[in-house]
Amino acid sequence: MEMIQSLSVALGILFFSLLCHRLSTRRNRPSSKSLTPRLPPGSMGLPIIGESLQFFIPYTSDDISPFMSKRIQRYGPVFKTRLIGKPVIVSTDPEVNRLVLKQEGDGELLFQPWYSDSFNDIMGSDSLLALQGSVHKYMRNLVLEEFGPERLKSLLADMERHAVRHLRSWSARPSVELKDAVSTMIHSFTVEKVFSMSNDTEPVKEFKRCYDAFLRGLISFAIYIPGTSYWKCMQGRKGALNIIKRLMEQRRESPHKEQRDYLDFMIAEMKKDGSPLTEKVAIDLLFLLPFATFESTSSVIVTALHYLSKHPAALEELTREHEAILKGKQGMSESGGISWKEYKSMTFTHMVINETLRLTNIVPGIFRKAIKNVEVNGYLIPAGWTVMVYPGSVHLNPKVYADPLSFNPWRWKGQQLHSGSQNFMVFGGGLRLCAGADYVKVQMAIVFHHLVTKYRWEVIKGGEPIRYPGLVFAEGFHVNISGKNVDPQK
Repeated sequence: MEMIQSLSVALGILFFSLLCHRLSTRRNRPSSKSLTPRLPPGSMGLPIIGESLQFFIPYTSDDISPFMSKRIQRYGPVFKTRLIGKPVIVSTDPEVNRLVLKQEGDGELLFQPWYSDSFNDIMGSDSLLALQGSVHKYMRNLVLEEFGPERLKSLLADMERHAVRHLRSWSARPSVELKDAVSTMIHSFTVEKVFSMSNDTEPVKEFKRCYDAFLRGLISFAIYIPGTSYWKCMQGRKGALNIIKRLMEQRRESPHKEQRDYLDFMIAEMKKDGSPLTEKVAIDLLFLLPFATFESTSSVIVTALHYLSKHPAALEELTREHEAILKGKQGMSESGGISWKEYKSMTFTHMVINETLRLTNIVPGIFRKAIKNVEVNGYLIPAGWTVMVYPGSVHLNPKVYADPLSFNPWRWKGQQLHSGSQNFMVFGGGLRLCAGADYVKVQMAIVFHHLVTKYRWEVIKGGEPIRYPGLVFAEGFHVNISGKNVDPQK
């Protein structure tokens, strides 16, 4: 998750979908035939498409995909395959994963992040994902200015007021498709803080329509012909970029007297002497932030409610924790809402969040490209080949997590509750650990707090996830939300 891998966590899902966009005819092979016997075992499948058809077969289990399971059993924890014309080495081995994700070995750069050409076209050639080295580090720090823990402390009250307003609106409807509703809630909050665009105005709705078209087109073949999904995706990107460029021009013509939002911050950064931030890079980042935040966070929130709906003991424990916070406020003014200290005290809440992320595997693969021949565990990873680190093999490993397919938040009691360890790669790993991880957790905690203390919900349609291999709710997640002081029979 850098906000796409890092920010967000959803960008991993989107990349899987994008693999099927373009049938690349270029093939990277090791330069010498003598190296071939040292490659990991595996099958390259059919010409060009390789084993792509098997890879994208949908499945409903929380377990590792049938594609992965069959090949691990046959070839072991490291194997080769071909996906959409690209030779890929898949790693489920902890030692190989550590080498690939730390990106350095003996002081030398061995691997770099990799995305398909079509993915870079859609996300932007100068997006945070495409940048390397010191420039990437600089841009990541710019993201943390708005989505890091220090900034979140000051945003907490606004985030809570925003969530309360939307929850109240949802409870007034007989049915809410929760994934879309949460996406809209988070998107409107993000564009308000980034661009000072007022909620529920036509510009905000236009912005969201552009992103919706963009999202729908991501799951399509890269055929740029008017009317195709990919064409609509690119039109959605163009529409969003035009809005951002227009906002930037307006702000330059009529600047705020003081910095009020993230756009002000970015314009000020561009003006600094020696700043590597160009207008094109800034626009790509401003395009990325709203999309990365609302898509990934909404998916995790809805998945958490899916699990909680099926595990009443966990829901009861979560409710107790948040009711205790309210009880602690008795006799005090609650106008300030949740404090940062109270947020950090939500131990079971963070256990639920970790368990949801572990089972969801919302980033189903982390991709790197070998920039030179690398030998590890007796295998050769040839220069130019793509390596896919598969987090699910760790998160669902019974040697690491007892009874791994069970939703059991209590397993995290006394354990670390942060991301980035070799056994918990839900937000990526290494130097590109997701800069938006804390943003996701704060949003979830706020929604949980008000939902479990003031409302009840009932799933009335859909609600069962499907993986492609990324997780989606194909039939939606339709719920009825009612106040706890309201008779549910009326």
